Amino acid sequence: MSGYVGAIDQGTTSTRFLIFDRKGAIIASAQKEHEQIYPKPGWVEHNAVEIWRNTVSTISEALQSARLAASGLVAVGVTNQRETTLLWDKRTGEPLANAIVWQDTRTSPYVAELSKDGGQDRLRGKTGLPLATYFSGLKLRWLLENVPGAREKSEAGDALSGTIDSWLLWNMTGGPNGGLHITDVTNASRTQMMNLKTLNWDDDLLALFEVPRACLPEIRPSSGIYAEASGVLSGVPIGGILGDQHAALFGQACLKPGEAKNTYGTGCFMLMNTGEQMFPSSAGLLTTLGYQLEGKAPVYALEGSIAITGALVQWLRDNLGFIQHSHEIEALARSAGDNGGVYFVPAFSGLYAPHWKEDARGVICGLTRFVTKAHIARAALEATAFQTREVLDAMVKDSGVAITELRVDGGMVVNETLMQFQADILNVPVVRPQVIETTALGAAYAAGLAAGYWQSLDGIVENWSASKRWHPAMDRAQSDRLYHFWQKAVARSLDWAE
Repeated sequence: MSGYVGAIDQGTTSTRFLIFDRKGAIIASAQKEHEQIYPKPGWVEHNAVEIWRNTVSTISEALQSARLAASGLVAVGVTNQRETTLLWDKRTGEPLANAIVWQDTRTSPYVAELSKDGGQDRLRGKTGLPLATYFSGLKLRWLLENVPGAREKSEAGDALSGTIDSWLLWNMTGGPNGGLHITDVTNASRTQMMNLKTLNWDDDLLALFEVPRACLPEIRPSSGIYAEASGVLSGVPIGGILGDQHAALFGQACLKPGEAKNTYGTGCFMLMNTGEQMFPSSAGLLTTLGYQLEGKAPVYALEGSIAITGALVQWLRDNLGFIQHSHEIEALARSAGDNGGVYFVPAFSGLYAPHWKEDARGVICGLTRFVTKAHIARAALEATAFQTREVLDAMVKDSGVAITELRVDGGMVVNETLMQFQADILNVPVVRPQVIETTALGAAYAAGLAAGYWQSLDGIVENWSASKRWHPAMDRAQSDRLYHFWQKAVARSLDWAE
């Protein structure tokens, strides 16, 4: 089969469209950032109409760059920022409000209310998730309760809800003129309303969250031909949907139990493939869907989610003016040599895995007159590595599997100072693949498999190859000492918000 496969990668800060060949190499790409909206402290929103416009624009730009017509694509996949939630009018296609972003903490009162009866882990048995502001279900409840007319429209089926994948798919297949309202198992698993065993919306959970079934999308496998696109991709089969971290797991060819990857983006997300077996976590991780191919059993994963990593670099750039461009952080941090005794806990949205503390807030510890902005920049990078170690330790504890190497991807993996420090703190090799755009690549693989462009998972494994390996070079006692002070800093971030 000739042609190429396209992938929409709709992330927290930007939207991209990438075109891949059979070897998984990028033929063309285009990217556009969208506005981050902060109406109140702890609130984070996106304009879903802007995201859709940017999606159309990047598709057109990438096709033009590759000198391709839409007919040159055999299939297209979609990957998206997870948990970000919106409601829109079925007849007009207009959102009823801005989308509530996964980092948003406005649902903290709901978490406290529901945790009174059975604790924060009361829903783990069905959903694999603790009660937290992170997940979609409580965001949808907030919209239903606070947007005028939203509940009435949703109960009547006149308003549709979903994560960003559902919004894009609906618009790609006609919108108000018969648009397809679907999601996949990976995105549905992050709503806290889907039963992990049945892969369907759970009536008890819907009742608990006070969400009408009429507004919810149909849950489908992650790979399968759903429909043909209209508009800018007219006639192209849509064949894959994966939440961004699940797409990265797939794109990194972590297809066997025990294989793990870590994606360094706005946040940081480590997933370990656990095969067809669900591992309940006792160490603060999430049990989630890895992916599901059409006609096959679902593959599960353990996940450690970290809210703020790359976003901390953006904060130093945009809020404090330490740097003008994000890539400058490495040179600034390297100029310090070490952290000067400074530890930065970026608990801007509380702490996610393995702590799950909504009341934590960001702290910088160990400040003296000796400290410069270079030391703070260094501490900001090191925070990503320390948080990753917390998650990896929990993953080993839960699974009983010792990780022998960590596959990494995402925008921050070009930072070699960070990658070396990550290997030093983990005391295992860190491996960067040839194609670091593994989130988009995973969506392309899901779509291409459904269309027969790739015949089997073997083709994905064959495409994967390492670009660079970082081996631990720090004395273990020094690594443990640094981690000890990190843990002291974390303890000081807790119980701040009241």
